[in-house]
Amino acid sequence: MDIVKTQQLTKIYGEGDTAIAAVDSINLSIKSGEFLAVMGPSGCGKSTLLHLIGSLDRPSSGKVFLDGRDVSALDDNQVTEFRRQNVGFIFQFFNLIPVLTALENASLPLVLDGVKPAEAKKRATEWLSRVGLKDRMDHRPDELSGGQQQRVAIARALVHDPALILADEPTGNLDSRSSDELASLLRSIVDKYDRTVLMVTHDPRIAACADRIVFLKDGSIVDETHLSGSTAERAKTLKKKAGAL
Repeated sequence: MDIVKTQQLTKIYGEGDTAIAAVDSINLSIKSGEFLAVMGPSGCGKSTLLHLIGSLDRPSSGKVFLDGRDVSALDDNQVTEFRRQNVGFIFQFFNLIPVLTALENASLPLVLDGVKPAEAKKRATEWLSRVGLKDRMDHRPDELSGGQQQRVAIARALVHDPALILADEPTGNLDSRSSDELASLLRSIVDKYDRTVLMVTHDPRIAACADRIVFLKDGSIVDETHLSGSTAERAKTLKKKAGAL
C-alpha cells in the first residue's frame, strides 16, 4: 500500500520570465514501511519536495495523497491537524527548546495536542529509551551532544506515533560518527517499528541505509535505484551514480 503518492506535483516560485520550477511535475509513490532517500545537487528541489509532501508548503499545481487522503485539498486548519497527527518531522537543526529537558522537549507535541502531562511524559519516556537516551532524559539541550540532541528530535517526531517520518538533511549538522549512528537508528525505526521514512540527504554514505534512492535534478526525478549489498557497496554505487547525474 502507498502511504505517499504525488500526482504532477509542481511548485513554482516567481512569475513570468523569472519563474522557477523548484519541483516540476513529480509523480512519486512511497510504500508503507519503505525507507526512501532523495538525493541531488544543491538547489535541485529536494527540500521543497519534502515540504510539499509534509504539507509545510502548498503546491502550485498537482496533488499530494497521504495514506489515501488528498491533503492538497484541505484548508489550513485541516492540514495543520492532519499533519500533527500523521507526520513526524526531523530537521538538520534540532529545533529543541533550550530551557526544557529532553523529556519535556519530546513530550511537548502531545501536551500541545491536549494529552494529559502524565501520559505525554510516559510516551516520551518510551521513545527516548528506544533511541538510546534513557539516562539523559533530565538533561537540557546544552548538556547534550549534537547526536544526542538529534535523538531527542527523533523521539519528539515519533511520540505521537505517525506512520510517516520526513527527515530533511538530518545528519547535516553532525560529525561522521554521529551521522552513521543516526542513519542506523532511522533504519531500525523502519524495521522494528514499521514506520515509513522519507529522507533528504546529500551524503551517499547516509543514503545507503535506505531501500530506494530517488535522484532529483532541476526539480525533476532523473533516476532512481533500489539498493542491495552491504552498506559500503551501496554507498559506493550511490557515489558513482550521483557523480554521473
